[in-house]
Amino acid sequence: MQLDALENALCLYGETAPGRPDADLFREFLHSAPRVFERDHASGHFTGSAWLVSADGARVLLTHHRKLDRWLQLGGHADGERDLAQVALREASEESGLRDLRVEPAIFDLDRHRIPTRAGEPEHWHYDVRYVVRAGADERFVINHESHALAWRPAQEVADDITLDATLRRMAHKWLARR
Repeated sequence: MQLDALENALCLYGETAPGRPDADLFREFLHSAPRVFERDHASGHFTGSAWLVSADGARVLLTHHRKLDRWLQLGGHADGERDLAQVALREASEESGLRDLRVEPAIFDLDRHRIPTRAGEPEHWHYDVRYVVRAGADERFVINHESHALAWRPAQEVADDITLDATLRRMAHKWLARR
């Protein structure tokens, strides 16, 4: 994906989510340095995440992240890939073992979050671009080394569960409003 394609997608997201400065912040970061898609870019880097929904759209697949020890959406580092929708799709497939996944090309959500210093890695920002990824008919998942567990949860339950990360609840509310 060319930089202008991501910039266009960010502009479109900004137009559809007025009042949220995230799109402008992400666009500024996009043009801040040539290595913003690389994990070793010291100040931060782009990541791609999947709001992975069941075939009927009623449930979302969450991972109990091994390193962070909390329930989150699936996703990961761009590692040089500029097409963040493809990053989200790749990560959803790798982390769930699901096949026949489809990614929607429009940005669903943006979230910038600070990653604390750990294991010789300095504190930095993740500029997380999130996409809706839809499961096919076979929803049987496989847990890999990155997760303690995976679970299909009703989107309404995620929206209402105050013990979950606020960004998960925000995405659940956005998803429910869309349906």
